[in-house]
Amino acid sequence: MKLIDKLLVIAGKKDFKIDDKISTGYILRMCWKYGWMMIRGKIFSFGRHNISNSVFVGKRVKTLEKRYLHMGNQCKLHDNVYVDALSRDGVRLGDRVILGRGTRIECTGSLKYVGKGVMIGNDTTFGNDCFFGAAGGIKIGNDVVAGQFIRFHSENHNYEDMDTLIKDQGVNHKGIIVGDNCWIGSGVVFLDGASIANGCVVAANAVITKQFPENSIIGGVPAKIIGYRDKK
Repeated sequence: MKLIDKLLVIAGKKDFKIDDKISTGYILRMCWKYGWMMIRGKIFSFGRHNISNSVFVGKRVKTLEKRYLHMGNQCKLHDNVYVDALSRDGVRLGDRVILGRGTRIECTGSLKYVGKGVMIGNDTTFGNDCFFGAAGGIKIGNDVVAGQFIRFHSENHNYEDMDTLIKDQGVNHKGIIVGDNCWIGSGVVFLDGASIANGCVVAANAVITKQFPENSIIGGVPAKIIGYRDKK
C-alpha cells in the first residue's frame, strides 16, 4: 500500500485512509483514472502561468478564454466540465477546488455585456452537474462542501415597464456570496442578490433569494431560517 499512499499524497489526499473492504482492483482503476487526469492536467496547464501545473483534468473538458481562468494547486475538473471564462474578474479557483462531472461555468451571456466572473476559495468541492451563471459575480469561500445540481443565477431581468417587452428591458446584477465552511445540499438554487454567511447549512432543493446570517440552517421555497447550528 506504500505506492497507493504516495499516489494519494500526489492527489492531495495526504491523510486519507482507504476502507479495508475496497478491493485492490478498484483502487488500481482509480489510480489509472487519476493518473490520466494528471497527464491531461500537465497538457492543460502547459505554458500557462495562471494555471498550476498540478491540476487534474478529466475527459472532454472544454474551456473558452483560458487566459481569464486561474487555477490553484491540485484543482480537479472532472469529465465534461465546461468553463467559459470570459469575464471582467475572471474565473479564479483556489487550491484543491473540485468541480464534478458535467458542471458548467458561464460568465457572459451576451456580447453587449461582459460578465463579472467567479471566485471559489480553497478546499471547496461541488458535485456533478452544477451550473454557475456568473454575469453578476459569484464569490464562494473556503471549505464549502456542495452537492449535485446546484445552480447560481447572478442576473435578473427587468420587468417593471408594462409598455415594453420583458426581453427588451435589459437585466440587472447584484451578485451572489457564499461564506466559508458551508454545506449546501443537492438541488439548491441561488438567485441574484442571495448570500449566506460563514457556517451555514442549506437543505436540499432550497431556493435562496436573500441574505442569511452566520450558522443559519436554511430550507424551503423561498428559503427561510429553520434553525441555527449553535443553538439546540
